[in-house]
Amino acid sequence: MLGKSPERDREIEMIQQMIEVAGKTGVKLLLYNTIILPILRTGRTTDPKRGNAAYNTWNYEEAMKSNEPNYIDQVVGIDEIYERITYFLDRVLPVAEEYNVKLGNHIADPPAPVGYRGITRWNSPDVFAGIKRFANLYDSPSHGFNLCLGSVAEGLKDPRKEIIPIIKWVGERNQIFNIHLRNIKGGWNNFMEVYPDNGDMDFVEVVRTLRDVGYSGMLMPDHTPHHDDPASYLQGHAFAFGYNIALIQAVAAE
Repeated sequence: MLGKSPERDREIEMIQQMIEVAGKTGVKLLLYNTIILPILRTGRTTDPKRGNAAYNTWNYEEAMKSNEPNYIDQVVGIDEIYERITYFLDRVLPVAEEYNVKLGNHIADPPAPVGYRGITRWNSPDVFAGIKRFANLYDSPSHGFNLCLGSVAEGLKDPRKEIIPIIKWVGERNQIFNIHLRNIKGGWNNFMEVYPDNGDMDFVEVVRTLRDVGYSGMLMPDHTPHHDDPASYLQGHAFAFGYNIALIQAVAAE
């Protein structure tokens, strides 16, 4: 994604080999991302109502106060980002199709304003428009999404209402290959990552929508909060796994 040749060609060749090995060994889905700027967070917010759980938080106004420099020695606009994405996918999608492997792209976390720290993310500033543009790049059974609902919601002003049309649009195209089921409070430029049961998205309605579009893949826990226990990460994921199973059973029984 830094666009440097011949380095990127050698790296793409390695990924082509990974896809071949995956297909030959029965691994039918690989997850990846096409980002430069990494995950962005500005701190943690403590919730006394949930055992002082600490929620990873992003606040754009707070981030701007730190006046951080550009992330790399390049300014990368939206057209250049897509040039690099298509350069990559033009070379790996044919291999994925040959070996019957799906490639699920995880969108940038979070969507951010244009040009933040010199980088415009491919899914910003309109996350749904970005998803549509990326989805329409190729008509291929191997081209789709590791649809992280938390990351998508981070780019929305009203996640509870706006997430459902996105799931329907991507799902009806059979481009949802995997789901990261993470909830947030807030949205565009200001959010916290919370437990799946106390965020702004209605996960019962989310799972109903996934059922209705024929989704048959996994619901994976993602980024659970921390608390004051060395095993909090494992405990959070255990809670999320149980919650996900209960959601599936409840919706399937309707």
